[in-house]
Amino acid sequence: MGRTAAYLLTLLAGGCAALTVYGCLLPWRRRRLRRAGLVSPPLREGAVALFWMFCGGMAALTLTPRWVVWSLVDLLHGYTWNTGGDPFFELGTVSLVPFRTFAADAHSLYILAGNVVMFLPFGFFAALLWRGYTWRRALATGLCVTGAVECWQLLVGRAFDIDDLMLNTLGVLAGFGLLRLLEHGAPRVPGRFRVRKLQEK
Repeated sequence: MGRTAAYLLTLLAGGCAALTVYGCLLPWRRRRLRRAGLVSPPLREGAVALFWMFCGGMAALTLTPRWVVWSLVDLLHGYTWNTGGDPFFELGTVSLVPFRTFAADAHSLYILAGNVVMFLPFGFFAALLWRGYTWRRALATGLCVTGAVECWQLLVGRAFDIDDLMLNTLGVLAGFGLLRLLEHGAPRVPGRFRVRKLQEK
């Protein structure tokens, strides 16, 4: 199984776990909205569920050691869970030199594009589901989320990479920009994903 398939499998595993948590919290969220005189339409709840799944998948993909991904692949192929003797917590490496990982070869371009695309939903869904989400908030989201991820990866044998921080933040901003394009081209669509007052159902 290739690298992309392994990543997708890990995203799916984390997404299923997050979807379970979403389902457990759904009644509580609905009661909370009703007390505020609000309702979340089904279309919005579908988008919220997808966002939960994405966040869970990204947590599984980015917050665990690399051997976890390949152990999941081994399970899929019928092998036993294999850590290779590696500990979960292990000090990683630090790369603070910008653009050091950029190159013109296919592998580097794959990593570059992946780091941007993977974080698009953080900017897109946040702007779609919540009013008042500005580009400044998208920038703050990108820096805070990716900064936290990079710091955590340093503790699980991976790396704090300044290039990842820049590319992931760019991905969040690009996702925000996509939503703004959608608002411009089809201004009524984003409104269908926002909470409404109860009488507006």
